[in-house]
Amino acid sequence: MNPLEHLLLQLESHLPNLDKTNFKVSNSTIGWQIDHCLLVINVIIGQLEISAPSKYQPKWTFPKFMVFTTGKIPRGKAKAPKVVIPTQVATQEELIAKLAAAKNNVLKLDTFSENQFFNHPYFKDLNVKQTKKFLTIHTKHHLKIIQDILK
Repeated sequence: MNPLEHLLLQLESHLPNLDKTNFKVSNSTIGWQIDHCLLVINVIIGQLEISAPSKYQPKWTFPKFMVFTTGKIPRGKAKAPKVVIPTQVATQEELIAKLAAAKNNVLKLDTFSENQFFNHPYFKDLNVKQTKKFLTIHTKHHLKIIQDILK
């Protein structure tokens, strides 16, 4: 099992807590955190799938260097693009469907050309290997928020 599959199982284990929140940690519920993670995974892998590897342009950025080196995203420092911000409260059934899509999408990653990519707003073009790393770091970031909400 690859790391992303394992992280998806961890997200799934928090579905019973989807309505819980702790305003000292986040204004969002656990359900929102899960929904956001699944949107990020599904949207990014969808972008990888339709990308043209010949258009991949690697670029060094300081934010990418810091996040990829430390393996951590600083809390509250970045704004997510609208496309990956949940617009309404997802039901457990909707999250289960998004989770199933994410599990299928994660399995697709190993079928892509190494230079299929998506353009991250802060990190610029990320190829498949970098995308796997980013998705792992991002999902761990939100799992930590979930754990802190539950404390």
